[in-house]
Amino acid sequence: MPFGKYEGKYLIDLPEYYVVWYHNKGFPKGELGQQLQLIYELKLNGLEELIRNIKKQYPKP
Repeated sequence: MPFGKYEGKYLIDLPEYYVVWYHNKGFPKGELGQQLQLIYELKLNGLEELIRNIKKQYPKP
C-alpha cells in the first residue's frame, strides 16, 4: 500500500474490513484501484492463499 496507515504493506495483507470499505466507498482510479478490486475478489472468494504461496516463493528484499 503506497500511503496511509498500511503504507508499505502488501495489498493482500490489508485487513478484509479495509478492502470492503474501499469496495463500498469506491476504489481509487488507476492501477491501485484495479489492484484493490482484484484483492477484494480474491478475499471474497477465499483465494488469498494463492497469493500468499507466491509471496513465500518471492520474499520481500
